[in-house]
Amino acid sequence: MNIMAIVVAAAVIGITGLLIGLLLGVAGKKFAVEVDEKEIKVRELLPGNNCGGCGYAGCDAMAQAIANGSAPANGCPVASAEISKAIAQVMGAKDEALDRQVAFVKCNGTCDKAVRKYNYHGANDCRMAALVPGKGEKKCSYGCMGYGSCVSVCPFDAIHIKNGIAVVDKEKCKACKKCIAVCPNQLITLVPYNSTYKVLCNSNDKGKDVKLACDTGCIGCKICEKQCGTEAIKVENNLASIDYSKCIGCGACAQKCPSKIIKNT
Repeated sequence: MNIMAIVVAAAVIGITGLLIGLLLGVAGKKFAVEVDEKEIKVRELLPGNNCGGCGYAGCDAMAQAIANGSAPANGCPVASAEISKAIAQVMGAKDEALDRQVAFVKCNGTCDKAVRKYNYHGANDCRMAALVPGKGEKKCSYGCMGYGSCVSVCPFDAIHIKNGIAVVDKEKCKACKKCIAVCPNQLITLVPYNSTYKVLCNSNDKGKDVKLACDTGCIGCKICEKQCGTEAIKVENNLASIDYSKCIGCGACAQKCPSKIIKNT
């Protein structure tokens, strides 16, 4: 047996293995995919049911959405309050309620306030009614039709039709945005959970036309603007809107609003 041949063969194998290891190490660093540490920690906290109830494909997608800020820390409907609080801490939130958002319907045109121009006998679906001339039986073409498309897509039973308009139960809402996506009039939006005063109107018509269509609606008078000491409310395109990063919840705008469409809800 040639001892030298065995030594040379062993050396060649050893050197080859070492070179391969070095190359793999360099390749691993060069082509490594960066992973957000917050995403990893959030994924570890999520239950792992992959039920899709949050509106995302599964827990991995949900963890990614929470980590990049496109979903709230309490967006998982299966997670307990303790888990949601732990996720909020991972995201650096001092109080989950400060970051939590909920859906809000910008309409106050209930059956007793909205003027009807005809009786609609079609399918109880806002998307179908939107194809009808005038977009449903109500004279206001900006407001809630009340046929419940948003109700049918909500996985949390957080939105219902009451007296002709959709109303959100913010305690049940998980801000999944499914109601927002399905509303043809785009009158559902997300607002902070702790927000107080809200503008219950979506019409961009001028004041006279608003009153002809609904007993309650924003007439664009700008009185609310003049009352606000923090410049949190502005009237643009005949409609008031609130900047919640500036609003202190004083209620001065609501007190002076002649149409009474700024309410503490």
